[in-house]
Amino acid sequence: MAAASSTDPASPFSATKDGVWAAIRLTPKAARRGIGGLAPDAVGGVALKVSVTEPADKGRANAALIALLAHEWDISKSSLSIVQGATNRRKTVAISGDPARVLARLAAWLDDTVTKNG
Repeated sequence: MAAASSTDPASPFSATKDGVWAAIRLTPKAARRGIGGLAPDAVGGVALKVSVTEPADKGRANAALIALLAHEWDISKSSLSIVQGATNRRKTVAISGDPARVLARLAAWLDDTVTKNG
């Protein structure tokens, strides 16, 4: 897969001036945690399907989401923040850093992890 871009409808990632945004479809209180591939969204794009075992109570599922993504992507939790959808299953997570580097790294991760296993 070529490096994803902000106009690639098959990628949940889009570049911003300060990093990359990731479209997420979160399932809290799941039987197990993990990333289950890609799901189509309402506007023709895709989102990462993510499940966490914590309930959507007092931000516990959001904290678990950040911890899971930081572990999967091997980046610090402080580099991640929820910028849209804090109380919704559909979320946008911001990943701070150089947009080109972050996007290339996440595109490679997507190709190696989700596309082949999801």
